[in-house]
Amino acid sequence: MRTLEDWFASYAQDHRQPLNRIIHWICVPAILWAVMAALWTIPVPASIGRPGFWCGMAMIGGFAFYWRLSRPVGVAMLIVFILFGLLSEWLLRSIGANQLWWLALAVFVIAWIGQFIGHVIEGARPSFFTDLAYLLIGPAWLAEKVMRKLKIRC
Repeated sequence: MRTLEDWFASYAQDHRQPLNRIIHWICVPAILWAVMAALWTIPVPASIGRPGFWCGMAMIGGFAFYWRLSRPVGVAMLIVFILFGLLSEWLLRSIGANQLWWLALAVFVIAWIGQFIGHVIEGARPSFFTDLAYLLIGPAWLAEKVMRKLKIRC
């Protein structure tokens, strides 16, 4: 399995242009939230759980991936998952599942348009074109940058 440093070094090669990096700071979290919010709206049989169950299952899988790469990054991403889950739950209760789904779809589409614009500016294609695992690396790459600013070792 590739190390966290390997993933980040490779990801950084496709994200050198400053404007593209700024776009990623906005769009990567937006996409992550949009996916989580959309999963939050999937109906759940009462016998197995409540709204958010399917998102919770995905969060467990994502957390396991990050935890294997780095305990500190795993904890950081767990915090992000919890915060985005709380936001999704609040929105579900405030606007309902149907409106939350449409909002998540709109954010997802707009954020991906932003990502592709960033990569046009960068002059490099998105990393996930070479390996879909980079869809998980982008959020961790940003989390690691925040952790470094806070002087938390990955």
